[in-house]
Amino acid sequence: MENSNHLVLTQADFQKLTSLINSRNSETTELLEEELGRAVVVSDEELPKDVVSMNSKVCFQDLETGKETIAILVYPHEANIEENKISILAPVGSALIGLRVGQIIQWPVPSGKEKSFKVISVLSQQESN
Repeated sequence: MENSNHLVLTQADFQKLTSLINSRNSETTELLEEELGRAVVVSDEELPKDVVSMNSKVCFQDLETGKETIAILVYPHEANIEENKISILAPVGSALIGLRVGQIIQWPVPSGKEKSFKVISVLSQQESN
């Protein structure tokens, strides 16, 4: 979607997300596949602390409403809205992966519109399981 900045993903996240995409077919997985295609892949140790990775706790802002949300980016089987765990296959999850603090991305949402999200902070990164 509209974001000229490179994404940064760990090798482990890249491999797991590629497998996940290959096992499903939806508009979101197609968009996520496009995003993976433009990602810079690094080792876990090389991942900058300001990049959203799988299992990251991230604060992001919906630029249309100004609302800030804190959530953890997880795989679909771990998603739980009450615990603020957002699936990588949810539109906002796919939008955030690989972004750095301060980056903005425009991303389609189910309503048919595009929303703009900005990464405010990465509160923690956890190793991928």
